Amino acid sequence: MSRLRNEPGHPGLAGLEEAVFRRIAAMPQVSAGSQLRLGAVAAFGAVLLGVASNGVTSPVEASVTLSPFGPSNPLAPSTLLAGPR
Repeated sequence: MSRLRNEPGHPGLAGLEEAVFRRIAAMPQVSAGSQLRLGAVAAFGAVLLGVASNGVTSPVEASVTLSPFGPSNPLAPSTLLAGPR
């Protein structure tokens, strides 16, 4: 790092910042109204997707209650390694 600090800067970096700002300024600007409209459509789509994904599934009741320290945990490593008995 100290060696790089003592070396002169690359000559191609001299006008880089100005070139970047010129390209940003040349980009087409989007009006505030269209940004607001696009944001409203995106929010409406997100709400619609959330309602649709929640409304499609039916509630399912768990048949087995899992407890991490209980002896009847069917997903415990000892149960999985021992196999059915």
